[in-house]
Amino acid sequence: MTDNTPVHRQPPAWLTGLREALPLLGGYVPVAVSFGLVATQAGFSTTEVAAISTLIYAGASQFLFVGMAAAGAPLWLTVAMTLLINIRHLVYAPNLAPWLTRSRWWPWLMHGLTDQIFALAHTRLPQIAPERRLGWFSGAAGLAWLSWIAGSVLGAVAGEWLTRRWPLLGEVMPFALPALFLVLLAPHFTSLRWSLALGISMAAALVLALGGFANVSIPLAAAAGALGFYAIGNRPGGDGEAAS
Repeated sequence: MTDNTPVHRQPPAWLTGLREALPLLGGYVPVAVSFGLVATQAGFSTTEVAAISTLIYAGASQFLFVGMAAAGAPLWLTVAMTLLINIRHLVYAPNLAPWLTRSRWWPWLMHGLTDQIFALAHTRLPQIAPERRLGWFSGAAGLAWLSWIAGSVLGAVAGEWLTRRWPLLGEVMPFALPALFLVLLAPHFTSLRWSLALGISMAAALVLALGGFANVSIPLAAAAGALGFYAIGNRPGGDGEAAS
């Protein structure tokens, strides 16, 4: 007797990752367009904008990079500050390591590990069969990377025209990056521990900026918030929620 039960085949793992990363484009593309516009206004060519988004691919660090370069800051200081902002990736790696399979491709794919891809991968990789994880991550990270490059080039080529055609865009786009990070942080305000740590970071950033230390306010405020997060967690009665 022949079994005519239909077999449901899973789509390729990379296609699943690509599809699940699609919602991220709503945050990636506006910020990338904003970066392309800011970079060209700072004197960078379209080719240079594309190269920065392809090779550095670091969101906030790219804004810092073009701003410091345009201001004539020393190269060593520009590189140091860029690396300092990206030091958060040292926290990302241990959180993803348990879910990575044995493959020589993982180190290369880590170029595509952004804040948003980390958040998505940290949730999804434990739910995916081990043999599909590499493909899934390739699709998700690849889509985010290519959309960032495309948005940056669009901002470099048509950013001025877009802001002339719709002047409100020129007012809104500078807030795209802070808004994107706020969306990522907002869910954590449901935890007392996270709320206090984020409050410490915001207060420290404000005090440093008003005190004339705007150039170092972001990394120092981030460090203060991280110290507060772990200090609160180690106190008796503290929120025992683990860091994600």
